[in-house]
Amino acid sequence: MNLKKRLTITYVILLLIPIFIAIVGFVLVLVSGSDFVPRPLFMEVFIALIAALLIMALILTTWTNKGVFAHIRKLNEAMDCITKGNFDYVLPTDECSGEIGELFKSYEDMRLRLKESSEDTLHNEQKNRELISNITHDLKTPITAIKGYVEGIMDGVADTDEKKEKYVKTIYNKAIEMDRLINELTYYSGIDSNRIPYTFHRIDVSDFFNDCVEEVGMDLENKNIELNYSNLLEPGTRIIADPEQFKKVINNIIGNSVKYMDKEHGVIDIRLLDAVDSIRVEIEDNGKGISAKDIGNIFERFYRTDASRNSSKGGSGIGLSIVKKIVEDHGGYIWATSKEGEGTCMHFVLRKYIEQPKQDHDEVEV
Repeated sequence: MNLKKRLTITYVILLLIPIFIAIVGFVLVLVSGSDFVPRPLFMEVFIALIAALLIMALILTTWTNKGVFAHIRKLNEAMDCITKGNFDYVLPTDECSGEIGELFKSYEDMRLRLKESSEDTLHNEQKNRELISNITHDLKTPITAIKGYVEGIMDGVADTDEKKEKYVKTIYNKAIEMDRLINELTYYSGIDSNRIPYTFHRIDVSDFFNDCVEEVGMDLENKNIELNYSNLLEPGTRIIADPEQFKKVINNIIGNSVKYMDKEHGVIDIRLLDAVDSIRVEIEDNGKGISAKDIGNIFERFYRTDASRNSSKGGSGIGLSIVKKIVEDHGGYIWATSKEGEGTCMHFVLRKYIEQPKQDHDEVEV
């Protein structure tokens, strides 16, 4: 029985009690046949009425307390647990119905949402601490190297022009590495607040990748990594993209391949394939590969396939999550295939830009 019916019945009974007493007294007067009720009979009736009223009051109190106030106390205890941050106190929604049951269900919905939100917050806080720890660790390495090489120049260790040039070049490379880490952290904060600035343009895919290949080719050559490039797209194929952000996708994927390259002679293949109304880009390496248990998680933020082993490689663990975010913001999707010991291939697909033919309004029939 719902709350409204319980209270209605209680009020009706309480209203009927004085009417019942008046009727009983009137009947007693009529039955007695006299102007007054004999004292012994009156006392017996009075005691019986008092007993009946007490029993009825006890029944009503128990009924109302069990049906209403006991549930309210449970709800109050549950809300007190929520206030203290305990989201594991469960109310039995199947034990009651009506308004109380709906109230319990609403509490359970709220509790589960708060618990999920609390767990997400704790998870994000832990990941943020890991990110700060990773970035701090990765920044210490180039800073230590820069200090060492600068001291070497100041102390005269680099006593030849050749050594000085080598030291300065190393300092410059370490500064670039630091800049990359800081930019990655800044970019991550933009992703976290969903404030990545995009400026979309119609870009020619072949021209864009020709520039990318030329840009990264020299750097890979210096690292003894062979770069192969094949383009099977029709000339003039275009997409809608932000060139700067799209270039970040290419650089992050290639940078990840370089970071985990374990072969003496590394190879990276970039392939552009035609997929009817889309383009498909494949970037494949012959590095160490990714295990089957890790391949589904590599695009998650902060994920590292082996944190203990890969900490020496550097990196914040957000590079591929940035790639996934940018590709999806361009309306595409990305996935990876890999074999341990043989290498990894990143695949992503983007829709082509197909210009709609303009209609000559002069020729349109009305």
